[in-house]
Amino acid sequence: MINPVNTLTYKDIMEIPALLEDFSRRAFKLKPCALKSKDGTVYLVGRGSSGNATLFAKYIWESYSGVITNFIHPHSIFEARIPLRFRDQAVWAFSQSGKSKDITACLKKLMGWGAKGVAVTNEADLKSNPLARLADTHILLSGSKEVPVAATKSFILQLWAVLWTAQIWSGCFKTEDFSGTIGLITDFLGSGFTPSKAGFWSKLRKADMIGFVGRGPYNAVADDSALKFREMAKAHALGYSAAEFLHGPVGAYTAKDFVFLFSSARELPEDIEKVRLALNDRKTPYCVIAPAKGKFPFNCLLADIEMKLIALHLALAKGLNPDNPKGLNKVTQTF
Repeated sequence: MINPVNTLTYKDIMEIPALLEDFSRRAFKLKPCALKSKDGTVYLVGRGSSGNATLFAKYIWESYSGVITNFIHPHSIFEARIPLRFRDQAVWAFSQSGKSKDITACLKKLMGWGAKGVAVTNEADLKSNPLARLADTHILLSGSKEVPVAATKSFILQLWAVLWTAQIWSGCFKTEDFSGTIGLITDFLGSGFTPSKAGFWSKLRKADMIGFVGRGPYNAVADDSALKFREMAKAHALGYSAAEFLHGPVGAYTAKDFVFLFSSARELPEDIEKVRLALNDRKTPYCVIAPAKGKFPFNCLLADIEMKLIALHLALAKGLNPDNPKGLNKVTQTF
């Protein structure tokens, strides 16, 4: 089996603390880029991991900054029979590469209807970044390219940009929340975390179906964790909010499956506790992921990194290449 440290995915994950530090040093430049409408609303668009980052943004910006966020579905924009009223509205387009044709085309149409565009990408070269060239402002996540198919460091940087934007808008966090989180991530990555030594590992490896359940910002972490398990480890994995899970999907889980439950604290929120009890009734194995350290919602990043490492190890245990999964590309064109 390939040693995890020899994969590009692992090396990207290990870069995260330094990249977060660098973004924090540049965060003062965010203010003129962090556009919103006069009535305090924004629109969000993204696909894949970037789409999951927009879900995180909705929870953070509405909960902490009072900024109403609305999701854009490109299909409805492309099929609109009459122009929609987007004059002076702010549209944030998330794309790791800035090369997603449907996201770029969607933003172009919205800007044609009067919207202001914000591109959030991890591509510094504007010649290779049509989304950033199109937008009114560009928030660059880092100058470190991400080569593996599965987004790890760029997804964490998107969450970081969301948190810093909330801070710029409303001063809702403390400076030490950011620096402390970087320290905790550094410590975790230096701890030699090995999921194969965890008590859940054997059940996870044998699971027919893997579920990820979270609430609020952890819903975004659940969705992206499931995506990474699908991409890297070819697992049948799905992410849910706690409410969605209890409204039907829980019925599909059996003793042959496995579920990760995300909690912001050791004491489970009521809805996550309901999920746990439902899994007990069905004899479905599960593991509660509740970071022992770190302030919510910053500890979402710790949980996400842990999931990415577990997905990486699971892929290697199956004899798969996590950096370049068969049939997948770094930039997925759906337009």
